[in-house]
Amino acid sequence: MTILFAWIAGLIFGVGLIVAGMADPAKVVGFLDLTGRWDPSLALVMAGAIVVASVTFEFVRAWQKSVLGLPLMIPAITLIDRRLVAGSLLFGAGWGLAGICPGPAIVLLGAGVAKGLVFVVAMLAGMGLFNLLERQRP
Repeated sequence: MTILFAWIAGLIFGVGLIVAGMADPAKVVGFLDLTGRWDPSLALVMAGAIVVASVTFEFVRAWQKSVLGLPLMIPAITLIDRRLVAGSLLFGAGWGLAGICPGPAIVLLGAGVAKGLVFVVAMLAGMGLFNLLERQRP
């Protein structure tokens, strides 16, 4: 049952990305191009997602388990440190250079777009490098 709900949630998320235009690297680059022909439409998509997520998190914060009976893992850390800022800068730089972020990259990969494959391989390599460096930390 968990896999079915995960599949349905992923499908809704992917369709939402396609409908919002977030799977189109040109649209994303248009959003990030503040000095040229800026396209603010993705800001509305992100604002809508933040509102929905914020309301949902507040609603379920007191719950111990999900509707499926699984433990809820809502992040409790609110500290903004150097690692968070550095990671955010790296994520933003990658997003700006490629015009893709992880969710749309999976959509592009599923659609057979070569740029999506390159991005996902690079993303997995970065995740592997992070895990390697984390194991080395004292």
